[in-house]
Amino acid sequence: MNTDLTILKSRRSLNENMLAIFKYRELILIWIYREIRSRYRQSALGLGWAIVQPLVQIVVISVIFGNIIRVPTGDTPYPVFAYVAILPWTFFSGAVSAAVPSLVNSMDLLTKIYFPREILPISAILARVFDLAIAGVIYIALITIYKIPLFATILYVPLIFLLQLIFIAGIGLLGAAISVFLRDISYAVPIGMQLWMYLTPVIYPIDLVPEQWRSIYMLNPMAVYIQSYRQVVLDGTPPQFEYLALAGAISIIIFIFGYYYFKRLEMAMTDII
Repeated sequence: MNTDLTILKSRRSLNENMLAIFKYRELILIWIYREIRSRYRQSALGLGWAIVQPLVQIVVISVIFGNIIRVPTGDTPYPVFAYVAILPWTFFSGAVSAAVPSLVNSMDLLTKIYFPREILPISAILARVFDLAIAGVIYIALITIYKIPLFATILYVPLIFLLQLIFIAGIGLLGAAISVFLRDISYAVPIGMQLWMYLTPVIYPIDLVPEQWRSIYMLNPMAVYIQSYRQVVLDGTPPQFEYLALAGAISIIIFIFGYYYFKRLEMAMTDII
């Protein structure tokens, strides 16, 4: 009976599924709270870990690439240059890493009651927004210390963030669905994130990428988003809209495909789990 209901729910259209998620918005909020609470409940530092982790990253990276290797960043101090990228990258990496195993980690719940299964990876992703906001305190400290001006172009940040969030949701849904049938995905994600970071201008400026490879390089949506954050926050210039539109289109396509694939596999998830 539970399987038949799952099949029926999975055959809804995309719009119907999105409306169903909206109806379960209170459950999403509860699950987000549960994710945040369970992550910090029994740790000595608690919410402090949301600050400590990116802070350690920026210190290590700044020493290596800012003082030893001396990556060129123009007039921008390297800690500020790097942290503008580390902040959204850590969110991306953490959100995907949390979303992929979200279904497998809630096996008991999935076999007992029906609710839109995508609520679990979506809640895992949105819970990381909280970490992002907490870690943002470090950026406020950095721009204060280094006296970095605020530009009006910072108003583009919500648009860039929205497109990045769509991209993360697509990858998270796709990975969560696959991980139910192939548990190795959860172990491969950290390795994939590490390699992906080196293909994204997080610790180095995009100017170091050869011009002849730039168009291919920018097919990576995260490269576009990271570069866009730097442009609007540090340079005071609008993002390159042709690249941002391309990254947005790729993100939407991945989201639609990931969501469609998730709903197609949803009917078999309960039996496998």
